Amino acid sequence: MQKRFNVLLGLLLTIMLMVSACSSGGSGDTEADTSGSDATSSDSSASDESATTSGGSEEDKEIVFWNINTEEPMKTIVQDAVDRYNANTQSGYHITNVSTQNDTYKEKLVIAMSSGQGPDMYITWSGGPMNEYIDSGFGQPITEYVNNSEWGSKIMDASLAQASYKGDIYAVPMGGITLSGVWYNKEMFAKYGLEVPKTIAELEAVCDTLVANGITPFALANASKWTGSMYFMNLATRYGGLEPFQEAAAGTGSFENDAFVFAGEKIQEWVSKGYFPEGVNSLSEDDGQSRQLLYQEAAAMTCIGSWYASTMPSESEEFYNEKMGWFLFPELETSDADQSLVIGTVGDNFITMNCEGEKLDAAMEFFDYYWSEEGTQALYDAGRMPAVEGVADHVTDPNLKDVLNASMAASGTQLWYDQYLPPAVAEVHKDTCQELFGLTMTPQEANAALQAAMESSLAE
Repeated sequence: MQKRFNVLLGLLLTIMLMVSACSSGGSGDTEADTSGSDATSSDSSASDESATTSGGSEEDKEIVFWNINTEEPMKTIVQDAVDRYNANTQSGYHITNVSTQNDTYKEKLVIAMSSGQGPDMYITWSGGPMNEYIDSGFGQPITEYVNNSEWGSKIMDASLAQASYKGDIYAVPMGGITLSGVWYNKEMFAKYGLEVPKTIAELEAVCDTLVANGITPFALANASKWTGSMYFMNLATRYGGLEPFQEAAAGTGSFENDAFVFAGEKIQEWVSKGYFPEGVNSLSEDDGQSRQLLYQEAAAMTCIGSWYASTMPSESEEFYNEKMGWFLFPELETSDADQSLVIGTVGDNFITMNCEGEKLDAAMEFFDYYWSEEGTQALYDAGRMPAVEGVADHVTDPNLKDVLNASMAASGTQLWYDQYLPPAVAEVHKDTCQELFGLTMTPQEANAALQAAMESSLAE
């Protein structure tokens, strides 16, 4: 009970950090800025009050499923799977699909869990946050369900490893292979005689040419903070490999390591040289403001996840097919670190189960529909690379082939920092990243603040 209290206290501290960020002019808590918009639900009957604890009454035949799928194509893919389940299950249960915009979702989930209640199924991310919820009693081991299912045998081992904790599987992946990399406008590169950069020095030369021609090199909307973290993670990993972060997170190293100093200094150098849009920290990724800069050809590149291979075609298929290319974040030519390393995940969003008994049996049946042949094909058709065996045989998008090849050639994968770190520390990481882009903190100050947060978390 003491451990549970301590973990919940940590979650409550996360809320305090969120409020602090908002009161000081911050834009939100996590992976997307809601810009004041209300949470949305794909089921008009769903509400916060419909969330149940894991010990719901025997008469309760509703399975409440919280997720972040408010945008296409995942909005339709998930709802279709829910509809097929509700139409065909013999369990007597039905799933209520409650989709909430990313930033609002994470705050809502923390508040629900901290009050001792939560949905029956919920999206989280592997690493620190998932593990804290499990330690707090908001997750059930599902190893036997996965091992005894037909769909479980086709999920990649690497993805199931990310969904595991203390020797058991606790979650089911919803997404696929997702890497951080650079999307770029091929026509604009050709217009200015630019080639895909292989090194960071070459990338900077590309950026300088673009700035000289009145083009913003990187379309970045950093109100959500995690978007700026993409640059920080890539730069730190190119400088020092995986070890500096792993050691800092474990308490055997420090976030004041040279790798993180380099990342912060390079970001601020790039800000000063005009590589990012004006007002970068006030632009909203959730509202598509970074992509608008690409569509308007006011910017030539952006460093973000490979999910843009499905997001952009859903908004402007012709633009994506004719103009967009992808390359892995360039190598740092002066570093001895392994330059094949990638930033990302195998599985992306993970569904954790917060129910027991026959309700858990019924909830697990959902994956018979989501990971069915029909459901998997829907992911392929939407430009996703589901975390299943044989995915390479189904990828036709040239950009996604490049992503897949980079993933297969990598000697290791660094999970997103804000997913790996405990929630309270992840918030400090994102806050300090935003400060770096705003030139309101030096790299040394930012890294010292992150290190202090990590030490506090480890002490707890």
